[in-house]
Amino acid sequence: MTSAVPPSDRTPTGYLAVLLDRQGIVRPLAWGYAAITLFMVGDGMELGFLAPFLDSRGIGPADVGTLFTVYGLTVAVAAWLAGALAEAVGPRRVMLIGFVIWAVLEVVFLLGLRAGNFPLMVLAYGIRGFGYPFFAYGFLVWVTLDTPHEKLGRAVGWYWFASTAGLGVISAYLAGGLIPIIGELATLWVSLGFVVAGGLIAALLVHGAGRRRGQGGLRDLGKVVQGLSVVKDHPKVGLGGVVRIINTLSFYAFGVFLTTHMVREVGFSTPAWQTIWGTMLLANIVGNLASGYLADRIGQVTVVAWGGGVGCAVTVLGLYYVPAALGANFAAVITIAALYGLALAAYVPLSAIMPMLAPRQKASAVAILNLGAGLSNFLGPLLTRVFLGPLGVSGMMWLFAGIYLVGILPTLALRPPRGADRTRPAPRRALHGTAGSGTERGDA
Repeated sequence: MTSAVPPSDRTPTGYLAVLLDRQGIVRPLAWGYAAITLFMVGDGMELGFLAPFLDSRGIGPADVGTLFTVYGLTVAVAAWLAGALAEAVGPRRVMLIGFVIWAVLEVVFLLGLRAGNFPLMVLAYGIRGFGYPFFAYGFLVWVTLDTPHEKLGRAVGWYWFASTAGLGVISAYLAGGLIPIIGELATLWVSLGFVVAGGLIAALLVHGAGRRRGQGGLRDLGKVVQGLSVVKDHPKVGLGGVVRIINTLSFYAFGVFLTTHMVREVGFSTPAWQTIWGTMLLANIVGNLASGYLADRIGQVTVVAWGGGVGCAVTVLGLYYVPAALGANFAAVITIAALYGLALAAYVPLSAIMPMLAPRQKASAVAILNLGAGLSNFLGPLLTRVFLGPLGVSGMMWLFAGIYLVGILPTLALRPPRGADRTRPAPRRALHGTAGSGTERGDA
């Protein structure tokens, strides 16, 4: 007779199983965390150098802005769809779809880059934007499905640790080490290898009950549209989505123009800037944890408004004026970059604030947060495309600083209504909505 207890709930045996269990990681999904790390390393290797590399190949800032804007639009759509697709067809299928999209379209993009075919590059890079949200957020849904509720907080924490470490930290330092040896184009091909490794691990070694989900069919996608009604019923949820857009607006824009500015104008070498970029994201990981503890002590809205809004405004300006005054001073710029990473992380309490704004529609509220994360990825490059020409780099920095300061006003309006349940855990199903909350990690 087989046990009626789900595999993830059985008492673990063996040293490794016990160790994983203490961290909140159910054994069938353990390899998935490694898969996410490797996949996100591949996805993130280009972030700190792709824009200046394209510039060196004769693709100007306006065209680079167009490329990143199209990519950001598809990421926004994919972030919104990933959770609903995972419940409709199963998280494993969504992950594999994302893996195939990323791998195939990256090859097309690199071939277009080698041939100097910009329209093909835009098409391929744009469609590739569906890849990482499907893969990463599909696994996050899988984690929420298969992890016992009492362990879910730790499990999701490890998910974000693995995702952010791969996307921002390991990828940046690795690219910085490889570029002087093999060059930028070869480094992009290496990134494809990491994505393939992560995809194969997910396909072959990740198991669990969640892989058998998806009996509802594509009709479940109607829940995505229905979820938009939460903004009408709870207008503060819409304000929270706006604040989430503001959170990483500058981060996604920096990939378009700041990297080029730091290399071409300030005078940093590409490896040196990769190290600065990676350290900024390393600080962001630390800030993710610190902001959560600090929010418990002084209040979630307080941390987001002052640590995030004011902190980002000041450090964004610092990223321009510190090197303008001191030149390519590695110590000074890496310090201000680390402070910027900490300030981005101060927006993390938004993921706790939003469900409390709509206690009976928590999943839909978090879905709005996810949409804000995706739109940030789209609007940051779009603002660069529109305003970099007339404003220049200094004007862009003042634009973003102003947006962060203005964003304090809607942030202060996000205090949950009286009577909202602040203590009872969210229902297990409501937690599925976290599947698109990509950069609650500060987003970067």
